[in-house]
Amino acid sequence: MKLKIYDSMAREPKLFVPREPGKVNMYVCGPTVYDYIHIGNARPVIFFDVVRRYLEAVGLQVNYIVNYTDVDDKMIRKAAELDITVPELAERFIAAFKEDREALGAHAPSISPRVTENITEIVEFIQGLVDQGSAYESGGDVYFLTGSFPEYGKLSHKNLDELQYGIRIDVDERKRNPQDFVLWKSAKPGEIHWPSPWGNGRPGWHIECSAMVRKYAGDTLDIHGGGHDLQFPHHECEVAQSESLTGQPLSRYWMHNGFVNINNEKMSKSLGNGINVRQLLKNTSKHAIRYLMLATHYRSPLNFSDETIRQALNSVERLTICRDNVKHRLSSVATGSLALAGDEALKERLEELRAEFHSRMEDDFSTPDAITAWFGLVSEVNTYLQKEAVSESDLLLILAQIEEMDAIMGLLPQPVEADLLDEEVDALIAERTEARAGRNFARADEIRDLLAELGILLEDTPQGIRWRRK
Repeated sequence: MKLKIYDSMAREPKLFVPREPGKVNMYVCGPTVYDYIHIGNARPVIFFDVVRRYLEAVGLQVNYIVNYTDVDDKMIRKAAELDITVPELAERFIAAFKEDREALGAHAPSISPRVTENITEIVEFIQGLVDQGSAYESGGDVYFLTGSFPEYGKLSHKNLDELQYGIRIDVDERKRNPQDFVLWKSAKPGEIHWPSPWGNGRPGWHIECSAMVRKYAGDTLDIHGGGHDLQFPHHECEVAQSESLTGQPLSRYWMHNGFVNINNEKMSKSLGNGINVRQLLKNTSKHAIRYLMLATHYRSPLNFSDETIRQALNSVERLTICRDNVKHRLSSVATGSLALAGDEALKERLEELRAEFHSRMEDDFSTPDAITAWFGLVSEVNTYLQKEAVSESDLLLILAQIEEMDAIMGLLPQPVEADLLDEEVDALIAERTEARAGRNFARADEIRDLLAELGILLEDTPQGIRWRRK
């Protein structure tokens, strides 16, 4: 494997070498579970799912961790609005997130830790920072002393002078420095809280991930991922906390996906242009959404619009039709009447396209170029299928290559339980063919309309009528 990953900290591609041969520890910041996820949240869900799939496809064992932030200010406010407890709110939207993740075709992580299940580890982590002088208590809160970590800003490439410029000192007079950030928040009356050496309270946002990374993956990750908006301050603060305590790099590689724009405008609450994933899935397929996300390089901004989703739908259909055409020809070749020796030139071209696919994925997970290689395969296959006689071994090789690519990308719809069994569809098509031969066009049209209502599409091919499900 010659995989290169663009490391956000180094600001350059680096050859990927796992800390432990054959194994990868990968942590991606998960949702704060106070609402349904929007299309911007879906991008890291889909992209890092593909990263994980690819690493596993090339033989690596991946410990894939995605956390839930199940207590914070937004959750406390939302729970109060709904007149429920914070844990009740968390259960509701963790369940919703799992449903949406599955609906987007993303695999479940290896581990999904919750903040509220790791309070002991978080408190111990904070105490360690206090003991070594990297953190201090003030008015019941505990703050990280950014000045104690000279490299603060190395991930986002900012320096303390830049960070301090323009910060109002009176924002929080309990801080020693304006850029110090909170590790432990003292509880206000009636708020959810846990005991600690500094009084009842709850964790700050940044400390959660540092503590959970250490618990579930050790001092140093192989890959830490998330959206570009998390690079500063969230990931920057994680680096400062973790590396202050352990003296080890928090992650060997940092990956950040770009923003999602809506109709070429930045998605924001003020513009009210966010798109709820579960609402979107009512009108389009998960495969089109995945295609849209992967057709743009993960570090680049992605534009979502009716036109881009329509293009994605059309592209997925082209890929799907190619696979289904191969299966259709394979069903006729299986009788042996069209069995031939394999086409060596075709095999050579297929191997070139397979190598191209993997070469593009090894280039910082360049999914758009990998998809281009897949469409190169489609072109070759469509030409091959025009032949009157084809080889079973060739078709099986083509199908295996398509399935290999799709196992990584997750772009093709899989067969689902239907109202009609395949045998019943075949029987209706045979009846329709007989009706047309007998000039009973009314019955033929009736069968055609029935099949259409059930999502069965008919296509005329040189090998006869072929059908597929929508």
